Amino acid sequence: MEPEGITEEQATNVAQSAASKLSQMGERTKQLGNAIQEPERQKRIILVIVCVALLLDNMLYMVIVPIIPDYLEGLQKAADQDQSAAAPHTNSTNSTIHKAPEGNFDLQIGVLFASKAILQLLVNPLSGTFIDRVGYDIPLFIGLNIMFLSTLTFAFAENYATLFLARSIQGLGSAFADTSGIALIADKFTEESERSKALGIALAFISFGSLVAPPFGGVLYEFAGKQAPFLILACICLIDGVLCLTVLKPFSNRERGNMPVGTPIYKLMIDPYIAVVAGALIVCNIPLAFLEPTIANWMEENMHSSEWEIGMTWFPAFFPHVLGVYLTVKLAGKYPHLQWFYGAIGMVFIGASSCTVPACKNFGQLMIPLCGICFGIAFVDTALLPTLGFLVDVRYVSVYGSVYAIADISYCVAYALGPIVAGQIVHDLGFVQLNLGMGLANVLYAPALLLLKNVTQMKPSFSERNMLLEDGPTGLYDTIKMEQREKKRKGLCTTIDENGIETFVQRSHSDGESSGGEYA
Repeated sequence: MEPEGITEEQATNVAQSAASKLSQMGERTKQLGNAIQEPERQKRIILVIVCVALLLDNMLYMVIVPIIPDYLEGLQKAADQDQSAAAPHTNSTNSTIHKAPEGNFDLQIGVLFASKAILQLLVNPLSGTFIDRVGYDIPLFIGLNIMFLSTLTFAFAENYATLFLARSIQGLGSAFADTSGIALIADKFTEESERSKALGIALAFISFGSLVAPPFGGVLYEFAGKQAPFLILACICLIDGVLCLTVLKPFSNRERGNMPVGTPIYKLMIDPYIAVVAGALIVCNIPLAFLEPTIANWMEENMHSSEWEIGMTWFPAFFPHVLGVYLTVKLAGKYPHLQWFYGAIGMVFIGASSCTVPACKNFGQLMIPLCGICFGIAFVDTALLPTLGFLVDVRYVSVYGSVYAIADISYCVAYALGPIVAGQIVHDLGFVQLNLGMGLANVLYAPALLLLKNVTQMKPSFSERNMLLEDGPTGLYDTIKMEQREKKRKGLCTTIDENGIETFVQRSHSDGESSGGEYA
């Protein structure tokens, strides 16, 4: 009987200890939840979530560069071996069913690489409007889920059709995750200096993902098989999705119900300032998009480069890209009225570097112009992405989904054309003419950024914002916003109601003051 008494006492102690630990865990969880909801800390966590999403998207975009051509070639050889083994039992007509022409193989790779950007280009106008309607958190979560599905499909795909499906699914996820992520940063970081810094950090993650992915994928493919790099990326994507669900709580946040309706994307597209920025983003990314699918063959033919040199071609360019982001953010902090000038300098850098690529005789020399291209792209992107947000602030309603969908469309135009058009240009005109044309296009477009010279002197145009409310104020938020403006014009002191809408009123009021005061 005594052992039973001891057992009961031990059980009681264990139960008490477990209850105490559960209570402590509950308190810590509550403290962690409160800490996460603290505004400044939440902004940093949101920046981490978005940066990881952008990193994953660009790693998945570039990780297939060293994997897919070799993998597809292996599938083709296996199909040919099966066909030759079955040849004695088939007639001559059936023996050519699985035979793929050699030129068609390159076309298949080009279409596969471009399919992501093409679908993203088609979906972006819809995703931008969707983001403006429902907010930034739900589309970001949707995009992460689609990217997770795409990564798993890549891991277990065993034929060209499944790989094409996975690549296309990734474009769908990117249209939601990339656009909503960049727009969320612009929404949370309202001061121009901190917005430039946050977008610069996001661009650094984009660069790192694009440039580190080929060696990452190549090494893992060599030693661990095709599935390894995709499964690692899928795990990171899953963790980021859980973090997004925990911090942003996309399906419990209903504050967008009374937020203003964003400007339609077609109106933003015909804005001359936004059109100039979009054109610059297209032109500056063309050298990178056109060189990625063509430079490997050129290196093999002219430099007799080894596989590791081809795989490491773009990796050193990460460091000047980060340097360019850092310099642009620092310069924009001191001289914010020269954003257009930084973009123009970047385009000249890109143009000069692109023209010198064909003159390189070895791998070491080639690194210099490639670093120059990425350095210039960092200047253009870091200077012009915050400018898009500022243009929306001062000329339209401060809702950023559609304007950053336009930026994403600009990137997609370059990367959709690259894998398909670049090879044909090299075949018809030559690699030298391709680079000279891209360099000349960047240098000639740089003066167009002069049109942005007076952008930072703009003040918020209430009349242009009110034009969006063509039928008058339709929602509670719009009604209060109009009343606030009327009181402000009459010089009256505005007050905030306590019916759960004070944050929206403060947001509108502070946006108007900060945008106008800082750049008056």
